[in-house]
Amino acid sequence: MNTLTIELPVKGLPSPAELADNFADEARFLRALKLFELGRISSDKAGRLCGMGRVEFLLTASRAGVPLVDLKGDDLAEEFV
Repeated sequence: MNTLTIELPVKGLPSPAELADNFADEARFLRALKLFELGRISSDKAGRLCGMGRVEFLLTASRAGVPLVDLKGDDLAEEFV
């Protein structure tokens, strides 16, 4: 498996007392969520990126307040015809 390592300055992270045990999982999910929200990756790829299935990712993304569908203009009008 190919991996990508991202270096973060320690000063930018929560203090060890505030750092959750699952910080790495949370960071992976938030990275995937933002890329999905920006339309850069599909929900399937986002799920794989953070170790979830597509449906689990979509449910979790919805709970996080990210719209699952981004219809604009004519596409939005077609939905209500």
